[in-house]
Parts: sequence; structure tokens; C-alpha cells
Amino acid sequence: MTKPFIKRSLVALCVLAVVGCAQIPEDSNALPQRDAASAQLAADIKLAREGWPAAQWWTRFNDPQLDALMMRALQDGPSLQVAAARIASAQASLQLDNANNGNDIAFKGGVNRQRYSSNGLFPAPIGGAYFSDYNLQLMATHDFDWWGKRRAQIAASLSEVSARRAEYAQAEQTLAAAVAQSYFNLQAGWARLDNLQQMKVAQRALVADRQKLIANGLATSDEQRKAESDLNALNRESVGIETQITREREALRALVGVDNKALADITPRPVPDETATLPSSLGLELLARRPDLQAARARVEAALSRIEVSKAAFYPDISLTGAIGLDSLSLDKLMQYTSRTPFIGATLTLPLFNSNTLQAQLGIVRDQRNELITDYNQSVINAIRDVAQAAASVQGIEQQQREQMEASRLARDNQRSTQARFNQGLAANSNLTNAQLAVFEQHDQDLQLRAQAVLAQISLIKALGGGYRAADNTTTSQQAAAPQTTR
Repeated sequence: MTKPFIKRSLVALCVLAVVGCAQIPEDSNALPQRDAASAQLAADIKLAREGWPAAQWWTRFNDPQLDALMMRALQDGPSLQVAAARIASAQASLQLDNANNGNDIAFKGGVNRQRYSSNGLFPAPIGGAYFSDYNLQLMATHDFDWWGKRRAQIAASLSEVSARRAEYAQAEQTLAAAVAQSYFNLQAGWARLDNLQQMKVAQRALVADRQKLIANGLATSDEQRKAESDLNALNRESVGIETQITREREALRALVGVDNKALADITPRPVPDETATLPSSLGLELLARRPDLQAARARVEAALSRIEVSKAAFYPDISLTGAIGLDSLSLDKLMQYTSRTPFIGATLTLPLFNSNTLQAQLGIVRDQRNELITDYNQSVINAIRDVAQAAASVQGIEQQQREQMEASRLARDNQRSTQARFNQGLAANSNLTNAQLAVFEQHDQDLQLRAQAVLAQISLIKALGGGYRAADNTTTSQQAAAPQTTR
């Protein structure tokens, strides 16, 4: 009797499952994604050497002070705490989805004490008496997940974790770039201020020399006023640089997240003189290192999985429940074989009258997917733009530096020539001072261009992904390709 009943029940469930399937609307407005592998730089944007930035790219500058600042910033930086909290939240959601694997086992036990009414359904001796009911039950439920709803939900949570990790890497890169740029701005300010101090010494000597010449009737007051005006300009420039140095120190302190005395041991160091590198073509391997692009791609993957979750809701949900327990009105008979209460049953949930709701929910997640695809496509465009602009800046500064090298060489040659003529009594002291000032002026230009070159190099490193690799965040380099959008 039991086997035919179960057989007929299963057949009826299958028929109802087929009939009860709501119709899934066609996905007619899915947006295409940009192919990151086909992204290329403009033909005129090339550098002489090729190479990738390392993950700890700042160590290439061989500056222990910068290394220490980076270590402190990446450990205690306030801007990373929010990103870390988001990773923890995404991981918690993933653990919850993994825990909901369709199997549920529960043990229940209970004791009930009840008086039955004397005027109710049961006559005496049941009516008007108190009875106790003791029960123990072990229940197990299994959801077959025939349509992959749980698997899709786990995939969506996993993609969200990957996106959060990529966001953290992006926050680290942004923080590291800001620390390095602020640090080298500070070093450049100190170097320029030191050079300006030497210029002011020379300019004061020139003012004094003009005063002597005027006293002997060999110069005009206009020449003295010009020299004093130039000295005043140097003083104003020094004040501006000192203000910039103070601002950079405060910016660096805020980025690292330290107290007022933590940067007291930072000392002046030469601004590095290096040339940035750039690969000759910008394709998939480059864009795979962009954490912002990886985050956008992972969110698209999560949206595609959520579409699968929504589509699974259109199909019947079948679960199987079984239980074995004991029930008795007497505690001493509870553990007897005759007190057993076995149970087995199947549950079928059919989406018969909520197809409009399901279609609306599916439409929402599809629209969210399109929005995320738009963000992904924009991220690809931004990646190409950032690298192209940073590369153009590096190239332009390199050309300026070549021209500046020639200008500095000419100023030094003129100083040596003037010094030789001065030693022979063929040039005045003011001529030698002016030649020295010209060298100092060209050196100031050298320092400014060197600082600009370092800052542009840091921007280029950040645009190249800063050594980020998706494989470090539970993904693979192949996942950097544009994900499928036709689910």
C-alpha cells in the first residue's frame, strides 16, 4: 500500500512540476561588454623600455624612509579599514550561502501538560483530566536544487568577495600612490628650498656689489633696485615653498595616520632620477592588473549569477522531508518501540499565480546587470585613458628633461668661462655672480622636472595596476576577460 502511494505521489509531483513552470521572459536588451583584450594604446604613445611594476613598486626607489612610511600606511591607514570591513561582510555572506546547502537536520524534544475540557469533544475520563505528552523527534530535510538556485547564489557571493578584495587592492594602490607622491613632493620642496637659499646668498652679494658700484659712481640706482627686486622675488618664492612643505607634511601625516611627532625623523634625500617604463601594447594582460577593472568584472559575474537565481524561481521547488521520533503520554513508555512515529513526505512549491512578481524580479536583476556592464565598459575606457594620459605625461617630461639638460650644460659652461675671465681680471664680480645665479636657476628647473618625472612615474604605475594580480585574490588571469552576458 505504501509503495504504490509513493509512486503515484511522485508521478503527480512530476506532472505538477511540468505544468507549474512559469514562463521566463526572453532577455532582449542585454548590453554587450567591451573586449578588454582588444584594448590598445595610440600608436604614438611608446617608451624605450618595457616592464611591469612590481607589487611593492616603491622599493625600486631604494629609500628606507619611504619603505617605512608605506609599511605603516598599509598597516594602519584609516582609508583601508572600510575596505577591510566590506571584505569581512562579503565573506560572511558567502559562509552563510555555503551553510545553506539544502540539507537541514534538527533534533526536537518537548513536554506538554494539558487539561482537556469536560464539555469538549472528549468525554470522561479524558474530559476533565490532565495529561502529559512527551515527544522526541529527529527531522531531516533535503532540497534537491534541481535548477541550481543555491549554486548560483554561492557563485554570486563568491564573485562579491572577489570584488571586495579587488576594491581593497585598489584602496591600497590609491593610498600607496598618494603617500609616495606626497613624500616626493616633500623631498622636492626641501631640495628647492636649499637651492633657493644659495640663490639668495648670491643675490645678496649682487645687491651689495651694486651698492659699492653706486657709491663709486660706476652703476645706477636702477640696477640696484633691479637686484633688490630679484632678491625680494626669491624671498617670496622661499615662503611659498616653505608653506608647500608644511602642507605636504600634514598631508603625509594624514595619509599614514600617525601623531604629530611620527614624521620628525624624516630627513631630506635626493629626488630619484629614473625613467618610467610602459609596455608597447595595452591588452588583456595589462588590464588584468587593474583592481578597479577586476572589481567591475566580478560584480558583473555576481549579477549574472543572481539572474540564474531569479530564473530558478520560475521552476517548481521540490524538497523531501523525513523524520523519526517517539511520542507517549507516559514518560516510562517513551523509549518503547511502540512509541515510534516515523514520517516521510515531499513538498512541491509551484509558481502558479505569482508569475508577474517573478518576471518583475527578473527584470530588476537584468537591469542591474546592464548597469554593472555599463560600469565595466566605462572602467575599460578609464583604464585606457589613465595609461595613455600617464604615458603622455612621462614622455613629455622626458623631452623637457632632455632640453633642460642642455640648458643646464650651457649655464655651467658660461659659469666656467666667466670664472676663467674673472681670474684673469677680464670680468667683474657681478658678472661671476650672475653666472652663478643662472646655474642655480637652471638647477631649480632640474629639480622641478625631476619631481614631476617621479610623480608622473607613480601615476603611470598606478594606472598600470601597481603590480596587482587577480590570482592573488582567488581569481585567475583568464577571468580578466569580459564575462559572458547571455545567461
